[in-house]
Amino acid sequence: MTRILVLGGTAEASRLARALADAGADAVFSYAGRTQAPVAQPLPTRVGGFGGVEGLIAYLRAERITHVVDATHPFAAQMSANAVAACGRAGVALAAFERAPWQPGPGDRWTRVADLGAAVAALPDAPARVFLAIGRQNLDVFAARPGHFYLLRLVDEPQAPLPLPDCAAVIARGPFSVEQDTDLLRQHRIDLIVAKNSGGRGAEAKLAAARALGLPVVMIDRPAVPDRLVLGHVDEVMRWLGH
Repeated sequence: MTRILVLGGTAEASRLARALADAGADAVFSYAGRTQAPVAQPLPTRVGGFGGVEGLIAYLRAERITHVVDATHPFAAQMSANAVAACGRAGVALAAFERAPWQPGPGDRWTRVADLGAAVAALPDAPARVFLAIGRQNLDVFAARPGHFYLLRLVDEPQAPLPLPDCAAVIARGPFSVEQDTDLLRQHRIDLIVAKNSGGRGAEAKLAAARALGLPVVMIDRPAVPDRLVLGHVDEVMRWLGH
């Protein structure tokens, strides 16, 4: 019997959950629990971490999981690494359901950097108004450059003071249109965007808006994860699962 664990948190994971539910698959959807009101799924859902590799192995065995689909955010590198290690030791099949990264096109003014630290270093010396489009994790590394104004867009209201001395937070859940993001950049007089190369359509509008306004983008490359099978479409994942 096939029993599936979907490590979710992305639009791709939600599309897969719908396909699995429609197929009557025996599947569980897992959220990391970083947002207060995650999107409801048509599958039995658990929220929270597993407790590292050992905790995930214990869960896979206790729930008799046969297949894991890692559809987490491309920057959730620790969870992806844990999934590779746990599935390997537990003898569970693993595939990543991963959207392709964005690529620069004509008119884009990208500076590609390897990680968050390099993104901080790529900021200009003169004070600038920066749209920090990286979510609420890792904001503290930008506190090293307090001379800039930072615009944040968050899913939930911050529960603690933000670590940036000069910033503003817009609370909203995407996807956003190009018109909405163009208005946002104009309203806050943004000079520069810092973004993670998460790929997908849900967060792509800010890049089109930056292109239209001639704004530079500091684009953070995805972190490395261990080798695993990577699939790019729901149909491919469903075939791999035998549905």
